[in-house]
Amino acid sequence: MNEIFSTVNRASEILRIAPRSVREKAIRRIAELITLKEVEILAANRTDIDNAHSLSPAMVDRLTLNSKRLADICASLESIASQPDPVGEILGGHTHPNGMRISKVRVPLGVVGIIYESRPNVTIDCAALCLRSGNACILRGGKEAINSNKTLAAIVSEALSYVGLPKGAVVLLDDPDRSKMLTLIQAVGSVDLIIPRGGENLIKFVTENARVPVVKHDKGLCHIYVDSSADFASSIEIINNAKVSRPSACNAVETVLVHADIADTFLPQLYENLKTSGVTIVTDADWSTEYLSLTVAVRVVENINAAIAHINKYGSGHSDAILTENYSNAQDFLNLVDSACVYVNASTRFTDGGEFGLGAEVGISTQKLHSRGPMGAYDLTTYKYMVYGSGQTR
Repeated sequence: MNEIFSTVNRASEILRIAPRSVREKAIRRIAELITLKEVEILAANRTDIDNAHSLSPAMVDRLTLNSKRLADICASLESIASQPDPVGEILGGHTHPNGMRISKVRVPLGVVGIIYESRPNVTIDCAALCLRSGNACILRGGKEAINSNKTLAAIVSEALSYVGLPKGAVVLLDDPDRSKMLTLIQAVGSVDLIIPRGGENLIKFVTENARVPVVKHDKGLCHIYVDSSADFASSIEIINNAKVSRPSACNAVETVLVHADIADTFLPQLYENLKTSGVTIVTDADWSTEYLSLTVAVRVVENINAAIAHINKYGSGHSDAILTENYSNAQDFLNLVDSACVYVNASTRFTDGGEFGLGAEVGISTQKLHSRGPMGAYDLTTYKYMVYGSGQTR
């Protein structure tokens, strides 16, 4: 591990000053290689799926790659490559009374460690976003996706060599030994940030044991509140989309709250629609379950204040929505629900780096520092003050 840390930190120094054009070329080369090696990637992924005997259907869905998903990854890579470069952006500045010019400049974090489960697309998303932001990264995927991750990481290494960047800029830890992960999250001085994204057990292990700063991608216990003034047809369509389109996603709705004044008329229509889509409805829930399946909890609440209180108590700070035609209630919901993403009359499924114009995300932060919501290239930077003087002393 010490050798890996040394290699990645040397690469970080090179990336910090690597021209934008070179980093962009590397990202686009990754997309080209994914297209050229699709058969190889899908074969490796099939091996992982065949070995996934103990995984839930939701985890298998997250693990699975196909031609459509690879095409989506390539589109994300193109989007990331085309973004404005965050590195070197001047965030502000002024001239000191003594003549010094003080500038606040965006710079890379340095070395980012990313720990994730199941999703092999994360290997590519995170590598590209780190390259875009001038960071080196250490990736630690789950053992269930080991063959997919190795194949994709080899493609990234090939792309880095193609443009003359060090292979150490993106390193995959392919050893499933948890002690290696423990070393990674405690590598103060070698790693600048840890981003865990996965199940509750993974998040708990990292947050309890890390010595390096952590930004966590916690569970997505998302809510939709149907206000008394909501349009029924639109609300049912939005809820169906938020639950059914991809139930294993962290931005899928898990609890629907309905205003008591409309419950008797709205709920029968909602139930009929969801049951037609194969959704199981739970009305006596613990309100803290992330189902990640075609199951949704439903609760009748007295008013908007009760809905907001429920969400702030049981939610995970991920994504929550209100369906309403009442402007005042919409604004109260936006201001008072303490989540990373809050919606009015839209599906929670939009909480995604690609949908938010970031190309992809390294995670969706459910905490408040230093980043919140979908994390793109800009969220992988910090800043420094650059001061130009001409002999000033104090």
